[in-house]
Amino acid sequence: MSDEGQESDQTIIERRFIRLVQRGRWEFVQRVNTTGVVCLFPLTVDQRVILVEQYRPPVEATVIEFPAGLAGDIAGQEEELLETAAARELLEETGYQAGQMVALGSTVSSAGLTDEAVDFFLALDLQKVGAGGGDESEKITVHEVPFAEIEDWLEEARQRGCLLDARIYAGLYFITKHIQKNG
Repeated sequence: MSDEGQESDQTIIERRFIRLVQRGRWEFVQRVNTTGVVCLFPLTVDQRVILVEQYRPPVEATVIEFPAGLAGDIAGQEEELLETAAARELLEETGYQAGQMVALGSTVSSAGLTDEAVDFFLALDLQKVGAGGGDESEKITVHEVPFAEIEDWLEEARQRGCLLDARIYAGLYFITKHIQKNG
């Protein structure tokens, strides 16, 4: 470990859910007031991939994503488990409940910008029980895309000006592995 890795953090600014930190010469963002971040890769029994689309102010564009969100960010639920947050986010954003939720592990989201880790879940045996669309602060469009058509569909989304979240490719990797193994 280098000496730089042992320097203490200095908070530059902190807001409701993020903190800008300096460690040595390095500046980066940390999540605060959460217990983690979850991202779901939902697949229906008839092999439809569930994606969400929403406008993201930081990139000033509509982004195609897998459902995702924060854990422990709701008052009174600060100790929320990642699995609980994953189920909540899936229902809130897509209107689906999963009969089976498979934890896939975690990854860093952008190691040069943040210390944030994202926990992935494969959401299977889905049942549509609500409209989805997000909470009162979100305007989410839900897409159900046949797996066999996903590449063309994503290209069409790009052609109409949407950006693609990088986790799309991680999710498709895990969905492809699941389909290859289970048919």
